[in-house]
Amino acid sequence: AVPGASRDEIAGVVGDRLKVRVSAPPEDGKANRAICTLLAKALGVRTNRVTIVAGHTHNQKTIRAERVSVAHAESALAPGAT
Repeated sequence: AVPGASRDEIAGVVGDRLKVRVSAPPEDGKANRAICTLLAKALGVRTNRVTIVAGHTHNQKTIRAERVSVAHAESALAPGAT
């Protein structure tokens, strides 16, 4: 996760993780909410279905998306899919 970027985007894959950039600053949970919003939009689910389960204050986060299959997530979050 890269907070304070010039725009919100899924920037690609680094190892086994997505690189996500959001324009929100890393204060008061703003960047975390922006990450959840961005991923929810890409997955086509409501924002409240995407949550951060680990890494709230770190740049590497673990995200949970409810009611999303692995196959759908891989397809929707693939580079160039959004």
